[in-house]
Amino acid sequence: MINNEIFTRMGELSPAEKKVARALLSSYPSAGLESAATLAKSAGTSTPTVLRLISRLGIGSYPDFQRKLRDEITNHMKSPVSRTEHGMLHRTGTGLLQEAVADKVAMIESMALSVPPSEFDRAVQALASRPRRVAISGGYFTRYLAMLLSTQLDQAIDNVDFAGEPLGRDIGKYLSLGPGSVAIVLDFRRYELSSIRAAEFAKRQGATVIVITDQELSPAVDSADIVLPVTVDGIPFDSVVGVVALLETLVAAVLLAAGDRGLARMKLWEESVHLARAYRESAENQSIEQREED
Repeated sequence: MINNEIFTRMGELSPAEKKVARALLSSYPSAGLESAATLAKSAGTSTPTVLRLISRLGIGSYPDFQRKLRDEITNHMKSPVSRTEHGMLHRTGTGLLQEAVADKVAMIESMALSVPPSEFDRAVQALASRPRRVAISGGYFTRYLAMLLSTQLDQAIDNVDFAGEPLGRDIGKYLSLGPGSVAIVLDFRRYELSSIRAAEFAKRQGATVIVITDQELSPAVDSADIVLPVTVDGIPFDSVVGVVALLETLVAAVLLAAGDRGLARMKLWEESVHLARAYRESAENQSIEQREED
């Protein structure tokens, strides 16, 4: 399928071609059924850039590309597997818990299709290659996920900051960014102006900008060097299951890429935690002994 080919070759694309690819993947396949000029406009690029991407995919012309898309849609609708999956989505024979578990598992599995491997590898490399600073921020709900990511990532690499208010009281953390630094911005629908502005600001500072978003793509991707989109469909709120899976995978990959340096930092963290726990346990034991004496 064309979308799989785009995922595979994302690392070969120019920045402008990546914008077209992201716009196409965010609304696949419907975005490709529009005119080349319309696709270019939605991606913020030019029609020649769209045509270069199509040529890079080994497709002769834009009409040929659209014919392939229509064939994919037709084959997908006729597929027995697709019909079976559609029926399972509307099943009523199992309980709510079982259906919810199946949905969440499917959401995590979809990460393999929504996150281009080359983009993920670039994110790992940017974080594992001793960045000067790393600033991580999120939105109304995702600030808690950003906090989780910063806490875990800080145990693997140096100089990681959580910026709860990146353009407010935490502006200093963004002012410290520059070439050789990384900004991670989490922004999911409904998209937030603060996240978009934070990505723009980090880009102006010369930092590598990583945007983690849903498949519809936050407007913050316009300032991104690396985009990691995940599936978030859920009821009644968008699900964070796929997001958490991506963040945990990212931290694990960065730790592995950092090698002995990352392991040494984790050991320092563990020693500090043991000291803190030992202090608390000592204080609790003293309190118990004091009460017994009284």
